[in-house]
Amino acid sequence: MNSNPDQSTPSPERRMNKASKQPRHTRRVWVAGALAALCTTLLPAGISEAAAAQHPPVCDDPAYVVNLNDDNVSVINTQTNQVVGSPIGVGDAPVAIAVDTARRRAYVANSGDDTVSVIDTATNQVVGSPINVGDDPFAVAVDQPRARAYVANANDDTVTVIDTRTNQVVGSSIPVGDGPDGIAVDTARRRAYVANGFDGTVTVINTVTNQPVGSPIGVGSGPVRVAVDQPRARAYVTNINDDNVSVINTVTNQLVGSPVGVGDAPIGVAVDQSRARAYVANAGDDTVSVIDTRTNQVVGSPIGVGDTPFAVAVDQPSARAYVTNSGDDNVSVIDTRTNQVVGSPIGVGDNPVAIVVF
Repeated sequence: MNSNPDQSTPSPERRMNKASKQPRHTRRVWVAGALAALCTTLLPAGISEAAAAQHPPVCDDPAYVVNLNDDNVSVINTQTNQVVGSPIGVGDAPVAIAVDTARRRAYVANSGDDTVSVIDTATNQVVGSPINVGDDPFAVAVDQPRARAYVANANDDTVTVIDTRTNQVVGSSIPVGDGPDGIAVDTARRRAYVANGFDGTVTVINTVTNQPVGSPIGVGSGPVRVAVDQPRARAYVTNINDDNVSVINTVTNQLVGSPVGVGDAPIGVAVDQSRARAYVANAGDDTVSVIDTRTNQVVGSPIGVGDTPFAVAVDQPSARAYVTNSGDDNVSVIDTRTNQVVGSPIGVGDNPVAIVVF
């Protein structure tokens, strides 16, 4: 893949598209170019179409992996680090996922058909009809105390709000910045943070009123994902074009210090709150950087993972971080106590671009 992406406005070659389809939207572009051509098979090796129609068995401590090119979600048992059952079919070009554990629902943003699929995590089956949202839904986050899911619509420059009790859209779409690519919720402070990939800002939403508050926060070039460290009141924003991470104080909504330099083309970010670490997936150099969230300094050497690491999720109780390698169609597992890769990569579907552990 191109390890030195353009350092200005993201180009069409960096669009995350399905290999088998023409792009529905030409405006949405930000991922290093070879993603669309990484794999062409429609089902993972060894899985037949008949098997894919079945639902995987329910397991404790699962991880859900979103496979962009297969239009499905793989289920990993994190106790064994094995895939269980067959993938769960969702909508067209799924790119993001979030879970409401209290209501046992997972929300999958389908960028290709402008919908959100809902999975019952007790049965691993899709429930109800897809929820219509805005144009090119590219990120989703759940505010569990308020029973809301927030969906960032990249081509509409809006956020749609879903009531996770009824799975109905509530209110009008919330206007944000240009090309919202990522979203995370600070439930303690009742705020959602939206990374706007095309104008280099973060919009802050009051999750009680569902209105933007204050002026957008200027960050780096091409902010794409955001994660919150709630105990330390910080939000971490990956800037794909600057190869760094901006840090926001979620009490004051002001930047903290200088951006933290990481690897090439950082995309995914997740926080291990118990160990005060942020894990950043660097798609351009196939590594994961680790940031100490108490000092906002990188610790240790970058961790080598698979080809084009895209997303990362942390399982705090088991001290593991799971990294989707979109170019290898697998997931690497990191021991967050030692920051070493453990075991062999876990094979999943075609072009895994999102993951959640719950």
